Amino acid sequence: MEGLAVERGAAVHRTFDLATMPVRDLNHFLHRELASSGVGQVEVLNPGGKHAIAVGVDAPVDIDVRGHGGYYLAGMNKLANVTVYGNVGWGVAENMMSGVVRVKGFASESAGASGHGGTLIVEGDASLRCGISMKGIDIVVGGRVGNFSAF
Repeated sequence: MEGLAVERGAAVHRTFDLATMPVRDLNHFLHRELASSGVGQVEVLNPGGKHAIAVGVDAPVDIDVRGHGGYYLAGMNKLANVTVYGNVGWGVAENMMSGVVRVKGFASESAGASGHGGTLIVEGDASLRCGISMKGIDIVVGGRVGNFSAF
């Protein structure tokens, strides 16, 4: 399913399978090709806890990550709506500017750290330092948060 583009209604859908390609290829598409591609929805399969998935996205796109992500998933997000169907490692949505990042599982340390805007939603628990150094981000946690949260 590597790089498969399919039209879905008015928006074009593209799938990236991280079991067969590096995260670098996904991020290259999101940074350099997305704007001119007509793609409005990106699906990421088999993330396998890899780090830096969908970092620095600066476009209005829906990104679905189907599985667990590693460190800094959706960091520096601007405009994108990112949904993770799993847990995430350290620094999810770190330094986020706008858009929405939703984690349907649990988040490790420093979720939403230094966030300037947008919304981070963690449906499960968030570990230590959730929202540390907040600068305008909204964070909603469905479960518990650890020490030094919203510091």
